Amino acid sequence: MRLLLASRNPNKLRELRRALPEWEIDLLDTADEPVEDGHTFVENARIKATHGRRHARTGEWVAGEDSGIEVAALGGKPGIESARWASDPVERLLVELDGVQDRRARYVCELVVLAPDRAELRASGTLGGTIAKVPRGSEGFGYDPIFVPRGETMTVAELGNDWKAEHSHRARAARELAAALPRHRGA
Repeated sequence: MRLLLASRNPNKLRELRRALPEWEIDLLDTADEPVEDGHTFVENARIKATHGRRHARTGEWVAGEDSGIEVAALGGKPGIESARWASDPVERLLVELDGVQDRRARYVCELVVLAPDRAELRASGTLGGTIAKVPRGSEGFGYDPIFVPRGETMTVAELGNDWKAEHSHRARAARELAAALPRHRGA
């Protein structure tokens, strides 16, 4: 089955392909992008999915994904602004947390999938952890060099893409989605 991801991010595409190997997943090929003006991750994911539906062919499934990091000491920021928070968001986060003891954080991912019959499926995934004091590792993207998952001592960037494909917030949301899909396969 074919799924269009309403995104231009090849890293997210790679992660979802690994998490949903039974699906043929491609990025939506369109020049325009929707305005992400929702107040939550799920609202922004729905905006992207709806935008994708307008460009998809009949019979195609469309997914919108929004994700980011929420830091406890910053009242949940950067949250839905994670990708747009700063020109160097990792550096800004380290500066904001300089001298702060409470370094708890969590990655959040929301997936909204629109079936060909316009039925909506939602899936969520989170990954709790802490923010390291310095970037470490070379794999992954975004905040991965400073995010240490709960129960681990290395950052996601050190743990690597194979670990991330199995354990990330996006992988968890994809597994939740895969569990919901059999009920809608006839759509």
